[in-house]
Amino acid sequence: MTTIAPGARMASAPRTYPPRAAVVSWIFFDWAAQPYFTLITTFVFAPYFATSIAPDPATGQSLWGFAMAAAGMAIALLSPVLGAIADASGRRKPWIAAFGALLVVASSTLWIGKPGNHAIIPPLLLAVALASVGAEFATVFNNAMMPTLVPPERIGRLSGTGWATGYIGGIVSLIIVLGFFAANPETGRTLLGFTPLFGLDPAAHEGDRAAGPLTGLWFIIFVTPMFLFTPDYPAKRPVREALHEGLADLKRSLKDLPQQKSLAAFLLANMIYTDGLVSLFAFGGIYAAGTFGWHTIQIGTFGIILAIAGTFGAWLGGKLDDFLGPKRVIAGSMLILLLAVAAILLVDKDSVLFVKVAPPQPGAAMFSSAAERAYVILGCLIGAAGGPLQAASRTLLIRLAPKDRIAQYFGLFALTGKVTSFIGPLLIGVITAATASQKAGMAVLVVFFVTGFALLMRVREE
Repeated sequence: MTTIAPGARMASAPRTYPPRAAVVSWIFFDWAAQPYFTLITTFVFAPYFATSIAPDPATGQSLWGFAMAAAGMAIALLSPVLGAIADASGRRKPWIAAFGALLVVASSTLWIGKPGNHAIIPPLLLAVALASVGAEFATVFNNAMMPTLVPPERIGRLSGTGWATGYIGGIVSLIIVLGFFAANPETGRTLLGFTPLFGLDPAAHEGDRAAGPLTGLWFIIFVTPMFLFTPDYPAKRPVREALHEGLADLKRSLKDLPQQKSLAAFLLANMIYTDGLVSLFAFGGIYAAGTFGWHTIQIGTFGIILAIAGTFGAWLGGKLDDFLGPKRVIAGSMLILLLAVAAILLVDKDSVLFVKVAPPQPGAAMFSSAAERAYVILGCLIGAAGGPLQAASRTLLIRLAPKDRIAQYFGLFALTGKVTSFIGPLLIGVITAATASQKAGMAVLVVFFVTGFALLMRVREE
């Protein structure tokens, strides 16, 4: 296979692009999908599972890690295969529809997660894993539509705007859940001081459990414009023929990948730092719940603050991406994440960076202790850096990958983002279980960011 220079690939991109409505509709996919990551895996359901369904927070963190690891392995194995088939068949929307349906059904099933019911844990974790598979695969094919939507010089802004829009969607969904559904079991009131809508029972944590069905309904409503207004790739051949051709093409791509040194180095770096980032987001809320005793309202408010920081970070990162290049944006984001994670490990409920402070007092105002405020500030740095890191990563892939096989390479991108994604949650789960210490489990993330940064330095954008 002849290797084409990245600049030549970008220059050969289509010269006509769809109208603004098509681009905006595509952007709303991020808005539609984000509540799964915000409500389920980070700020509402995951901490609720660890603190109210599992026997104790450490066990809950460990079990959640094993479920995420299983989902990550499935995604890693199938993403490049499905991407190759999609490139050969041409169309993206049928794949988004199929995996979006899996996300909707599996996330809605989380309503069954009643507090203290240990028997429900296995099917609940299976539903979480299936929802994760649906969300990630739908995202693979949505990402592959990007090169046909805007000129190459605007890809960074498109990616950054998509991530920022997703963060805003996460904020809105969190406000809805915390303000109208999830209530403090002690007071029976939501964050906005209301009784829960639809008679949801705070004692049974029905507001927390409602995050699952809300995620499914939200996805259906807000992904619809993309199906209506964003043009798909034209169909090339039937799925059976595409299967044979796609797998053969994937085999050739994997064989030739070592000759594409920058692309190979980037995919390897992405494999490492994405594992660290996903694990950080997945366990940040659980870690806070165990360290400070936060419940849904505190964790959700923390999530809103992080999402606001992430919105500005992704928006600014998109502009810096077009101006400085995605590699510099990724490197800067990783340095911020590394420093923030290292600092968080030095924050406990009664100490900040080795300095003793007063612990949180029962009944005190939200985030009133010095340790809690330090955790929130560091969380804002993580939120502000996480968005640009992910947005610039998909931009860099578009710059490096052959445009006629973009879904296949987004499949490989997902592969490298997931092939070791079970390692981060698995290590956190194993170390937490072995030491009975959440802090020890989270410390492993430092290694991921240091290694990913070192590998990124071998990537040449041009």
